[in-house]
Amino acid sequence: MADMMQFDLVAPERKLASAPVTEVRIPGADGDLSAMPGHAPLITTLRPGILTVVSAAGTAEYAVTGGFAEITPESVIVLAERGMPKAELTPDVHAEMVAEARKAVEEAAPSLVDAAMKVLADMEALGSHMTL
Repeated sequence: MADMMQFDLVAPERKLASAPVTEVRIPGADGDLSAMPGHAPLITTLRPGILTVVSAAGTAEYAVTGGFAEITPESVIVLAERGMPKAELTPDVHAEMVAEARKAVEEAAPSLVDAAMKVLADMEALGSHMTL
């Protein structure tokens, strides 16, 4: 099992995945990263993007809108603000997510406008990952 690590992806409404994996590619707020067995311990925040999981069963992709990832040498736990299999990221769902991000920009306190605009830009970019 040294070449595998435990992966868990949880969103508020459901547990999306739990499986032994060989790699997890994470859309980190400070840049994308890959976690593999033996990775140094790390906690990072997520930006909106596609989280990719590689296992013996193949590759799975999930859309996440933010949250946290805890990486240890033996596991990756992702707590997503909102998450879904990439196949569920329809144009309607994406439009709703972008509208929510736009509203957050409009309602943001002056000191938080830049951060809210970054989330909006990432949310809009997430649409480029959809297969229509």
